[in-house]
Amino acid sequence: MKKYIPYKNIRKGAVIFGLSLPLFALMMLSVIASLLVAIFSFSLGVIISVLLFNASLYMGLNRISRLLEFLQMSSGFPKIITNKKDSGINYEKD
Repeated sequence: MKKYIPYKNIRKGAVIFGLSLPLFALMMLSVIASLLVAIFSFSLGVIISVLLFNASLYMGLNRISRLLEFLQMSSGFPKIITNKKDSGINYEKD
């Protein structure tokens, strides 16, 4: 029988352009802000510096996301969640 992963676990592992969802949201905020700066500035130097800033931010966030993958040893949630009372007796074989 096929076992399906709950949707919340899929959402935690979602990746867009190699970034997790929070880092991708930060990147999109930076892109929108830089577009506003580029629209209202009339200097070619400012536009080029904004493009360089976004490129360096993307590379930095990619490196951070790779480092976070190595640092995360186990998941933060238990594999089994139950409402049963714990009797303290372990029935598993070693």
